[in-house]
Amino acid sequence: MGMRDVVLKILKLSRFRFWIYAAGPYVIGYSLGASGFADFLKIEYYIYLVYFFIPANILIYGINDYFDTTTDLINPKKDEKELRVMGLERRRVGRLVAYVIALSIGLMLFQDNIARLLFGGFLFLSIFYSAPPLRFKSKPFIDFLSNYLYIMPGVFGYYIASGGFPHWSLLLAGLMHISAMHIFSAIPDVDYDRRAGLKTTPVFLGVNFSLIMTFVFWSVLSYLVITLTNYHPLSFLVIIYPLIPVSVAVFKRDIERVYWLLPYINTSLGGLLWLGIVNYKIIPFFPSLS
Repeated sequence: MGMRDVVLKILKLSRFRFWIYAAGPYVIGYSLGASGFADFLKIEYYIYLVYFFIPANILIYGINDYFDTTTDLINPKKDEKELRVMGLERRRVGRLVAYVIALSIGLMLFQDNIARLLFGGFLFLSIFYSAPPLRFKSKPFIDFLSNYLYIMPGVFGYYIASGGFPHWSLLLAGLMHISAMHIFSAIPDVDYDRRAGLKTTPVFLGVNFSLIMTFVFWSVLSYLVITLTNYHPLSFLVIIYPLIPVSVAVFKRDIERVYWLLPYINTSLGGLLWLGIVNYKIIPFFPSLS
């Protein structure tokens, strides 16, 4: 296998469309915790930026693909947008994941105890979301709660920048968003998961109730974002999230097509949030957003 093929395989395995889901919260969390521009000159910021962009996603999705061979065998999205790992390919993925775990443990050697606990929490959730014996993804309600793994990089980033923790309202907003994201993302796989004996929240509740849950979670997120920003006009863009399940349930939009729009929506709004934080905190000589 040539170098080009190896790179393409790693990109597909790590689901590069979703890289922002781990790296984005890290950048947002670090920016919220930073006290000034000097914090962005620290080498540790860039070490973990690279880590949460690529190795972290290899870990999350590599373990997922390694242990999901039954449902992946019948899921057509594995034919194009994602990687189906079988046989020799599965063993290669297993070795690659082991390398990432070794790298992660190596990074923990240079962390203080609290950072080690937060980083270890990310590793624990990332591994046992898919891996037995815990396999959180196979347990209704626990599956979307365990997806807090995507918020952990943000909490970790905030801590290494500030030495403290984000306000509880920010942690709750993260929980609302990631819970809705997980449930909505699992809905297109309901038939394949049911046939494979995997009982996710959408399999347990059904599509309609799952869409209602995503609407509720994203509505709470919208309320928190709008009120926490003191009703800033740009904050109302967050209302696009509760409109997503509405577009499927009421206006009968194809959920498969809507699902693949989520990375663009998350990246756009997340990028706007980051620019707002930088404008407000890191570069105070710019005009205030308020």
